[in-house]
Amino acid sequence: MNRQVMIIGLVITAPLVAILASGFGKDPHTINSPLVGRDAPTFALRQLNGGQTVGLKNAQQPTVVNFWATWCRPCVQEHGVLTAAARRYQGKVRFLGVVYEDTEERIRAYLKRSGAAYPTLIDEAGKTAIAYGVYGVPETFFIDTKGQIVAKHAGPLNPRSIENYLQNLMGPAQ
Repeated sequence: MNRQVMIIGLVITAPLVAILASGFGKDPHTINSPLVGRDAPTFALRQLNGGQTVGLKNAQQPTVVNFWATWCRPCVQEHGVLTAAARRYQGKVRFLGVVYEDTEERIRAYLKRSGAAYPTLIDEAGKTAIAYGVYGVPETFFIDTKGQIVAKHAGPLNPRSIENYLQNLMGPAQ
């Protein structure tokens, strides 16, 4: 084999392998959002079944804001995980579900079948999703008591990932 060809091949291949290897061990669902470390956009949205307005302002406790829809298969997949976590952390962490591009009829039917453990909010014009930079559902934001976004997760949460996010959100004393 020609030594020069081998050296050129290594010069081209080595940087590509290094770039690919740098991604090993990283959670592909953790998104480096420009909002992480900044104040969470505030909102006041109408709650499903009651019309009461619920918002994110002056957070008294850590908050999880999940953007979802009934037509989204991964959202359906993670619904039980979020419901279980909301029940487990009741009184310690506030959970809010913001419905993205869906109808109230479908939402009611889905929640009747699957259950609910936290407020479901209607983002009628999609302005809240835009403010958070949501580009697809499900996306979940973890907000501390200072109102700052500490993490963003794209895709469905599983029991281990939500537990890790919540422990980081609440700190080691919890």
